[in-house]
Amino acid sequence: MAKLIDNIWLWGQTPGSHHVNPAYRLPGKNEMTPVQGCEFFGIDHCCRVAMGAGPFPPFDDESNALDSVKEVIWSIIGAGSVSRNEDQCGDLDEVIRQAKSHTNIVGGIMDDFLLSDRRRELYPPEKLREIKEILRTAAGRPLEFWTVYYDRELDLDVQKYLEVFDVITYWTWYAENLRDLEGNLEKIFAANPDKRFYCGCYLWDYGNGKPYTREEMQHQLDVYYKYIKAGKLTGIIICSNCCADLGLDTVPQMLSWLKEHGNEEI
Repeated sequence: MAKLIDNIWLWGQTPGSHHVNPAYRLPGKNEMTPVQGCEFFGIDHCCRVAMGAGPFPPFDDESNALDSVKEVIWSIIGAGSVSRNEDQCGDLDEVIRQAKSHTNIVGGIMDDFLLSDRRRELYPPEKLREIKEILRTAAGRPLEFWTVYYDRELDLDVQKYLEVFDVITYWTWYAENLRDLEGNLEKIFAANPDKRFYCGCYLWDYGNGKPYTREEMQHQLDVYYKYIKAGKLTGIIICSNCCADLGLDTVPQMLSWLKEHGNEEI
């Protein structure tokens, strides 16, 4: 059987890229790379996601650095700050090129596309199905298709989009919405019974630009643990290396949780 630690991923992004947005109000200076973040948390799975601060194609240097990681998911569509993704393919061709040379690249993810014109104008379901077929065939082996889905998008009519993906990653942007986490997850599970799910685990309340309380952090960890052990949730994605070296109280809390539960069989 797999251990819980085998299903913990890092949301890997370029160092300093979260400090670019003053609304986040992050303290300190971030220098930890995605690979260093994986080593720091003792995990070997990474979602490498582009932001406006980088990386920029070609991704060879980044993929080479990630060769030490067991599995990597690259962003096809990066964060909302990535303007080059405002076309019909994003970084898909580059992800395929990287996957041909790096066998640890196992899929691609769509970030920040359900709330914006990306969804309404650029990536209708038929376009997503086209991307999925390319992922299935173009690299010489099938690659998975992942998406980001936020709590702030729960009231949108996006089911026809979600059904295309292999994996749904669910993220609670505002800390106060963690009180509804279990109910929200149950709704998503019920609407998507054939999917695998990960939950994004923030170390900072990005929606409100402030620290999590210890109680907020512990609540999300407790809920994630409950659903992982129940087999409803595959694992979590820690966000991220971009705040793991800032002295946040949530970091040792996260490390303690991994130490306590990481070797448990699931």
